[in-house]
Amino acid sequence: MLLSASPSPAATVLKRKGRLNIWQSLLLRAVLVLVLIGIALGGHLADRDGLKDNIDGQVSLTDVVYFTAITITTVGYGDIVPVSDRARMFDTFVVTPVRLFIWIIFFGTAYTLALKSTWEQFRTRMIRQGLKDHIIVYGYGATGEAAVTELLRQGVAPESIVVVDQHASRIAAATERGVTAIEGDATVNAVQEAACIRTARSVVVSTHRDDSTVLIVLSARQINPKVPISATVRASENESLMRQAGVDNIINPVSMGGHLLARASEGGHVVDYIADLASADGKVVLREREVTPAELGRPLNCIETGLGLRICRDGQVYGYWEAQARALQAGDVIVEITRTEKAVE
Repeated sequence: MLLSASPSPAATVLKRKGRLNIWQSLLLRAVLVLVLIGIALGGHLADRDGLKDNIDGQVSLTDVVYFTAITITTVGYGDIVPVSDRARMFDTFVVTPVRLFIWIIFFGTAYTLALKSTWEQFRTRMIRQGLKDHIIVYGYGATGEAAVTELLRQGVAPESIVVVDQHASRIAAATERGVTAIEGDATVNAVQEAACIRTARSVVVSTHRDDSTVLIVLSARQINPKVPISATVRASENESLMRQAGVDNIINPVSMGGHLLARASEGGHVVDYIADLASADGKVVLREREVTPAELGRPLNCIETGLGLRICRDGQVYGYWEAQARALQAGDVIVEITRTEKAVE
């Protein structure tokens, strides 16, 4: 699904950017109609003797032009009729398809000029009504594409993902994967409204500039102060700025890559396991969830769903070895390592 953003979110419509503008498209269709009419007219002129005029018995050039126009637009009035086998076969296998193609062109033109805009706006409203509890990905570069890939691997439905990017080629690539896509500037509030950020489950921001990321986050926070936001940062000194803008989770690809390279220098098993944890295709996966009523009062290292690593309680993080993790409380958020379905199989 492709959503092309406009200054007003209410006016945002579903459309795909075409190679021709409206006038070029109309000119091309008019030329095609003339070519089709010319084929029919040329055939009738070449086989004028196969036609019969029931009015005066003579088939003139005017009669041929008239018969061609009437035959293409209707089935004729019976005043001029084909009488030879060749003329009848020409009308059957050439003129009849020409008539159908011309009507298709006429209907297509009417759809383009009169019906398309109304239909696209109706379809867009229907799509927006279904956009609830979805994930918005701002930026569909290499990192954003990888994030969408991982979300799909984790079982997130494509229709629950909305991609926003300014590049038409990236939007086309996103829509090929079945996700909803908006071509527009994510720093503009109208674009974020078009992405239905008010009802979004979470937001992922992955742009090639930290200043753009900050503006996107500020716009998102202005519209939805509570939505969880994760963002990439290029420069470490901008991480505090990201926090102030309202980013909940900051990922620095450069720092993360450095950490992994340093680990890899000591051996590859740790890096392989980290990659296994981060990917939905691995045997184990990191998961974050709320504590269940059955787990209240139990220590973190005794949970049955996986290997408990830490808990988040009242904004503080405690490891499994700390005293606070010896008795789980209501409202705790558990970070654990669990097996994937692939490992179970």
